[in-house]
Amino acid sequence: MIDQQTRQRIIDTAQILDVVSDFISLRRQGVNYVGLCPFHSDRNPSFYVNPAKNICKCFSCGEGGTPLNFIMKHEQLSYAEALKYLAKKYNIEVIEREETEEEKQRNNERESLFVVNDFAAKFFREQLLETEEGRSVGMAYFRERGIRPETIEKFGLGYSPEGKSVLTQAAVHAGFPLKRLVEVGLTIQHEEHQSGIDRFRGRVIFPVRNLSGRYVAFGGRIMGKRDKTAKYLNSPESLIYSKSRELYGLYWAKSAIAKAGKCYLVEGYTDVLSMHQSGIENVVSSSGTALTLDQIRLIRRFTTDITVLYDGDQAGIKAALRGIDLLLEEGFRIKVVLLPDGEDPDSFARSHSSSELQSFLDEQETDFIHFKIDLFREEMARDPLRRAELITDIMGSIALIPDSIQRAVLIQSSAGILRMDEQLLASEVNKLRRRGITASGHYVPSNPTPTPATPPEEPEVDSAQEEQIAVTSPSPLVDEGSIEPFERELMQLLLLYYDHTIHIPTGMGTPEVQGVAFPATPARYRLIDFVYRELEIDNVEEMYSPLFARFIHELRVKNEEGTFAPISYFTNHEDAALRKLTTELAAESDLLEFRPDMVDLPQYLLDLPTSNKGVGGSLSSADDEEEDIKREERYLGSLAIRACNSYKMALLVRYMHQLHDELKAAQRASDASEVLSLMSSLADLNAEKRRLSNLLGDRTIVG
Repeated sequence: MIDQQTRQRIIDTAQILDVVSDFISLRRQGVNYVGLCPFHSDRNPSFYVNPAKNICKCFSCGEGGTPLNFIMKHEQLSYAEALKYLAKKYNIEVIEREETEEEKQRNNERESLFVVNDFAAKFFREQLLETEEGRSVGMAYFRERGIRPETIEKFGLGYSPEGKSVLTQAAVHAGFPLKRLVEVGLTIQHEEHQSGIDRFRGRVIFPVRNLSGRYVAFGGRIMGKRDKTAKYLNSPESLIYSKSRELYGLYWAKSAIAKAGKCYLVEGYTDVLSMHQSGIENVVSSSGTALTLDQIRLIRRFTTDITVLYDGDQAGIKAALRGIDLLLEEGFRIKVVLLPDGEDPDSFARSHSSSELQSFLDEQETDFIHFKIDLFREEMARDPLRRAELITDIMGSIALIPDSIQRAVLIQSSAGILRMDEQLLASEVNKLRRRGITASGHYVPSNPTPTPATPPEEPEVDSAQEEQIAVTSPSPLVDEGSIEPFERELMQLLLLYYDHTIHIPTGMGTPEVQGVAFPATPARYRLIDFVYRELEIDNVEEMYSPLFARFIHELRVKNEEGTFAPISYFTNHEDAALRKLTTELAAESDLLEFRPDMVDLPQYLLDLPTSNKGVGGSLSSADDEEEDIKREERYLGSLAIRACNSYKMALLVRYMHQLHDELKAAQRASDASEVLSLMSSLADLNAEKRRLSNLLGDRTIVG
């Protein structure tokens, strides 16, 4: 873990103009810089960089943020990885917390396996490009498959020679222990071959890289035919590799997937290579196996729209359906493309131009449920009982979809195609959901007593894996969409001006808070102190939205620790939801900036005397600087009063609704004393509501 001091130094050093200019061309426009947005198909420059605020923002798609946020989004890096990226760019030494002995040993083992794989990847490339055997066998195969040199270089393709121990001997000679070669699966060791033999001998090599680009495994395709020898061979499970947790090509595809908002899923290594060569880079491979939940959650980090490409082999398609049901259960929107007979994504991409391939994929996309109906149509026509089983199976897939509207639409359209009663199908789907159907085909035992939903347990991850967990998804601690408009207004004010001095005129604050009356004369406060006093912010978790509660809590803690920079702290926060919202608020800060010539001020400010000129005048004399400061204090005070009163009004209305419900219940129960008590409370609250309404003027508060 990077220590706080180093983290803050990275954040303070990184400049948005430097960072963005590494990736896109910018031109100056006033105080800003503008260019084409890298996060969507931008034809007219809409991506603005503001060096003064050290943030960027696209006014078309809304993406942007601080240098850290930009790198996370553009390079699809985790929070820790993005910090290290910026540290490397600015030559800042990264100091991480001291690890325990157990962590050191485990991470040293992991790192040693990564180093072994790095050596092997380089060895395989050199064998392909620099040896006679590699050029005559490996390169000949790639040329035959239409794999171009630039693709070979991009994906690090290689060749393992026919000799039994060429790689093993080279690695041992370079100082790598035989034990590590065996652990990572590059070498096979048994009684007959104590010195070890190469696992991938005589094969072209497809290196597998994890999301952060580290070599975790290799896939090898045999050259020629050998009896009882598998065509493809993959690395075994190891400390750094689990086949069920990796997707071939995701390292190269992640940015394209995020930008397109869609992922194409294919089966093999060469399918990925050929589609990349055709300009379709948002493609990954499951490496010939059914999708697993871990792989699905990897894709979810970038999109929930997926298109599966199938060849004409119906047996293979049916075997892969369980993985599709898992996608449905995870809330993905799934399309299917069925390629012509005899074609797979590799051959089809090689025989068509880029535009032809993209047009075919766009035109042939079919919703998965309708595709499944078509897939089983022939079986259903032959056997009525089999038809009933298959319809139930199709309804089972629909029942997995979390979204009720999507389920209803699919039931409606499926009823017409299957010539079945819509209500009957809806009843079947509801029955399956009540029974707790899952994609694995099992049912969760029903529980007559509703219990709060609990998130599934996450598998344990070590520190190296933890750094790969992206922070692009919302934090589990808060709901990104939970903040109310009145909380947003107050949050922005505190973010920008928490430590500024404000001026509160007589009678503009709450008359009495916790037994302490407001001064009879105008008073000056720090903004944060005034807000805490006005709103009595203590147990924020009980009163406010979770995201706002966390913001208020951390603001108070940091304030008590000493002076800090809220914008820098929160816009670079580890929590994705908090980081995103505060970045938006910082980007909109122009709306609240004080200007001496402002005319859109509250009436009480316009009525206040000034030393020389009215509020609408321009103050250029040095003698008027103090008056300008006073005006800013009054302006910020007006914003604070308005934001606090809006907040109090919203909470007041919410509380009054609650009391009205209690009053109705007391009236139904004929509880006269409770009715009188509640009516008295409501009368007091109505008086406070009228006071706040007068202060707010024509502002509308939604309860």
